[in-house]
Amino acid sequence: MQNIDRLILRLGEMTLKGKNRSRFEKTISEHVRAVLRPYPKAHVRREYGRMYVETGGESVEALIQVLKNVFGIMDIIPVKQTLPQLDDIIAAAVELIGEQQIEQLTTFKVSVKRVWKEFPHSSQDMNHLVGSPVLRAYPLLKVDVRQPEIELRVEIRDGAAYIYSELIPAVGGFPRGSNGKAMLLLSGGIDSPVAGWQSMRRGLEVECIHFHSYPFTSERAKEKVVDLTRVLAGYAGVVKLHVVPFTEIQTAFTTTGQDNLMITLMRRAMLRIATKIAEQQKGLALITGESLGQVASQTLSSMNAIERATELPILRPLVMTGKDEIIQIAKEIGTYNLSILPYEDCCTLFIPKSPTTNPNLRIIEKVESFLELEPMIERAVEQTELMIIEAGSPLQLASATINEDWF
Repeated sequence: MQNIDRLILRLGEMTLKGKNRSRFEKTISEHVRAVLRPYPKAHVRREYGRMYVETGGESVEALIQVLKNVFGIMDIIPVKQTLPQLDDIIAAAVELIGEQQIEQLTTFKVSVKRVWKEFPHSSQDMNHLVGSPVLRAYPLLKVDVRQPEIELRVEIRDGAAYIYSELIPAVGGFPRGSNGKAMLLLSGGIDSPVAGWQSMRRGLEVECIHFHSYPFTSERAKEKVVDLTRVLAGYAGVVKLHVVPFTEIQTAFTTTGQDNLMITLMRRAMLRIATKIAEQQKGLALITGESLGQVASQTLSSMNAIERATELPILRPLVMTGKDEIIQIAKEIGTYNLSILPYEDCCTLFIPKSPTTNPNLRIIEKVESFLELEPMIERAVEQTELMIIEAGSPLQLASATINEDWF
């Protein structure tokens, strides 16, 4: 993008209404400044309902890639800035269209917004005053005011005019952490990273909890989860990952003779541990990647029996989402290629041949009472490893397909 002076960040309407407006705008502004620290020449200015990033000579493409992942930003608009004078506006408009490299008949319109009312020409007059020189300069352009392929937009303000033709969609949603904190039960599969991303998009600060059963699960499996967390951190800036040693508890369940209840027992123990970590970290809910009916532990009966292990609310962003749609989102957010790497998590390794789809809560609680789970749960919490995962550092698994747009 040649000669782009600044980027306009258009904020979502849902973040701009009511008493939360100022707080949400401040939160987005802080997030933008954080992701732009590696670009010291870029300067951020905040205005009512939008923000401006002056490029300062930094790579426009690089700035756009990091800003696209900031929650609360709906669109990024690369603009040319000029003086609010007719000749300057026309020259900038002709130059901008020239960068489009028009090689065939292309439909076109001009839309002028005159915010500065002292400007001597009306918006309607400016549509013609700007459009005519552009049409003369580029004969392959044809006016279409209904569905143009190129819409040249001009915004005239006191002190500056902005000329642009492209709106680059960003991630949208609510600002980072604006709706509280929750704990994500993060496996190495496809679903839970997508559930985490969707939760962050709704304004939750997410901390990840992963259950690691060494030596049943390898260090490569752990590295895979660290990499998945790092992709999520590309959207949040930084994410905490709690790695819980689960071997003792998982081994104890294999002695019960209740193989068909293995997954139910494990997930209930995970919820108990996650609840204790949430209490330590001031998390208000738990997040899972469950999708109704996808596997035996995700029937309505199973989910009901499992969730009785905690008093915290359980958020299930994917509960009514089909697998194909989940996979598509995983590809778009950059987690899919990591999730399909062949490093098993603790649940996958211990799936029984015939897991129950309708567990009996009374039997489950009786089995748990024989095992004296509480001391094991306390030890697991005490031995949990905390990792701080920041955006931008390289992925650990060289076999993963890396997409630079993730960060």
